[in-house]
Amino acid sequence: MFKNIGIIAKQNSKKVSKCLQVLVDFLLKRQINILIDASNATDTELSNIVTTVELGQRCDLIIVIGGDGTLLKAARLLAEENVYLLGINLGRLGFLTDLSPTEVDKHLIQILNGAFIKEKRFLIEAKIYRNENFLSSCNALNDIIIYRCNIPHMLSFETTIDGHFVNRQRADGLIISTPTGSTAYALSAGGPIIHPSLNALVLVTICPHTLSNRPLVIDGNSNLQVAICDEQIGKAQLSNDGLSCQELISGDSILIKKHKHITLIHPQTHDHYATLRAKLAWS
Repeated sequence: MFKNIGIIAKQNSKKVSKCLQVLVDFLLKRQINILIDASNATDTELSNIVTTVELGQRCDLIIVIGGDGTLLKAARLLAEENVYLLGINLGRLGFLTDLSPTEVDKHLIQILNGAFIKEKRFLIEAKIYRNENFLSSCNALNDIIIYRCNIPHMLSFETTIDGHFVNRQRADGLIISTPTGSTAYALSAGGPIIHPSLNALVLVTICPHTLSNRPLVIDGNSNLQVAICDEQIGKAQLSNDGLSCQELISGDSILIKKHKHITLIHPQTHDHYATLRAKLAWS
């Protein structure tokens, strides 16, 4: 079913390098054309080295070896391409990279024969404006976070959804999460777990200066605007999937909405609730 398979692996890891070689040998025995991401050029003797974007353009399936962070990066870079992503988990939690390296042979044969579960996950995009002029943008599969950077006091900001004023807050920050990201930072900050199939966004305030503040679940097609209040002293920061994206100052406005989709594939034995039980140590 898959004629061209791309591989992206976490860098500088002996454990990943070993898994990469096992995967390459497995695919070569089945005469599958393999393309390797340029970041892993030194980890293999294969000559088909291409950029991440070229992987998305030339491959039917891309296998990501590492943790969720490695897959998040691949998803952001490949959001414009129509390609399947499969994750082999060599990280810690592995909500996204759910294929165990000890079960690669067993499950990958089935997947190559077309026996798998696929699901779409949407990304969100943030566009930052300063003095009504476009400044920068970034996308995220997990979350966009606006937070106080190195200032000792709380951040002041206003939130508007689809043109409707919601609130004005003082807090350490605000997490805007997709359903995929609801088991990441948003969960640690007290947010709900959202099933990945739902079309929803979660707003979770970080350490709000009010006891009445609660996480807010909104329609996934909503247009969200967060404005840094004019009286804000000091700089704030915007991050996408845990990566610093843009420094923010008083008066900056951030527009956030649904972006592209990526398609994850899982073995047919995949069970979302079993994953939650295992990763969150539920009894």
